[in-house]
Amino acid sequence: MRKLIQGTKDAQGIYTKDTPAPDLGPFKLEKFLFNKQLKFVEDPRPYKVAVCSRRSGKTVACAAHLVDIAKKNKDVVCLYITLSRNNAKKLIWKEIEKINRLYKLGGVPDNTELSMTFPDTGSVIYLSGAKDKSEIEKFRGLALKIVYIDECQSFKSYIEDLVDDVLAPALLDYAGTLVLIGTPGPIPAGYFHDCAVKSDAWSQHGWTFFDNPFIVEKSKKTHQELLERELKRRGVKAEDPSIQREYFGRWELDSDSLWIHYDKDINHYTELQPRTKYNYIMGIDLGYEDADAIAVIAWSEQDPSTYLVEEVVMKRQGMTELVDQIRHLSAKYDVAKMVIDEGGLGKKLAEEMRRRHGIPVQAADKARKQENVAFLNDSLRTGRFKAKAASHFAQDSYLVEIDRDKSTPDRIKLSDKYHSDIIDAVLYAFKESPAFTYQKPVELPKPGTKEWADAQQSKMWESALEHFEDQADTLNRMNGYGEE
Repeated sequence: MRKLIQGTKDAQGIYTKDTPAPDLGPFKLEKFLFNKQLKFVEDPRPYKVAVCSRRSGKTVACAAHLVDIAKKNKDVVCLYITLSRNNAKKLIWKEIEKINRLYKLGGVPDNTELSMTFPDTGSVIYLSGAKDKSEIEKFRGLALKIVYIDECQSFKSYIEDLVDDVLAPALLDYAGTLVLIGTPGPIPAGYFHDCAVKSDAWSQHGWTFFDNPFIVEKSKKTHQELLERELKRRGVKAEDPSIQREYFGRWELDSDSLWIHYDKDINHYTELQPRTKYNYIMGIDLGYEDADAIAVIAWSEQDPSTYLVEEVVMKRQGMTELVDQIRHLSAKYDVAKMVIDEGGLGKKLAEEMRRRHGIPVQAADKARKQENVAFLNDSLRTGRFKAKAASHFAQDSYLVEIDRDKSTPDRIKLSDKYHSDIIDAVLYAFKESPAFTYQKPVELPKPGTKEWADAQQSKMWESALEHFEDQADTLNRMNGYGEE
């Protein structure tokens, strides 16, 4: 096992470019990784999955393995994929650069492309992102030696297409290795969960915070002492689902960690009622690097539920494309109201839509966002908000988590593991729907039943009583009673 390296470091504990690294000898995995990491990396099976807790050192294992493959094989491509390029840069790029620098491996970094090329072998490591299904196409046609998909718990259902249709064929040239790695998600379901728990096709590994010896060396405290500190801060016990996930690497249902509480058993629908008249509202959330998102919801005076009937999520499109989509959906559903996020540049774009394109968008209510989320969650809990289980909204609801470390009782902070474009658009539209104030009509008894007879008798008594009270008032006025 390697020892912690001593010397001059920057604030993050990384040797600066101007600081000569000590001579550590040749780079060897057995010196760099602890036992469970090493067992995982050296497993010869072509399909591997690792479920890890937070602070377990999984990123170091990924980085070391990618570098080792690139240094031991000539002219191969090693690929690391996570949700976004920015995440890749934050999660692993510095680790790869650090290994290259400390062990003097001669790799040539390209910070623009996020790649590391090793001239002596001709091999290269690429880091990339795949936020949605459209982005997986860029990996077609590559011949790969090894692929890591990191933070797998945050991928939506397209991860199966990424693995089966794109990456597995790309590994055939070199009989390469495909690795899935991540932490347990709040819902014990999905492709990553099934590969990690149910599938015999994947070699299954895992290690946790408690296995990482460098935590103790850095903090000068035991793993248990650090856990107890966290339990005290949160005011929970070790059995809490989030603690089990984040520190023990166990799959535990933890719906309280989710921002939106969609449940397909009560919130999925197939079609709107055909003989019911619906009204339509459109919510628009603007982005560029983040996608533009449009949500169309339906509500009816005869129905207590609100329905998400259509979504559009598109990245890096211009004003013309956005306007065309809004017009198309507005005409398709005869939309009665359109609300748009006017934050940042949104106000300027909204004004252009109104003036130049004649689209009557209104500013979305963003003042009480968490209150609006509470209303939406209550409607989800009671089955009064419906969305199809395959919708972006439904899938995103399983991925957007609350950041417990940064949240307070009066301010919810979302984790940056996954960003949803569609949820805000749905919120803007839902806030304008009157459906959540729906009151069920009083059902009248059927004629001829005892309940109907009793109601008729009660109604006659009330009419008679009202008649005699009116007569008494008239006589009193005629006799001058009640006058001063």
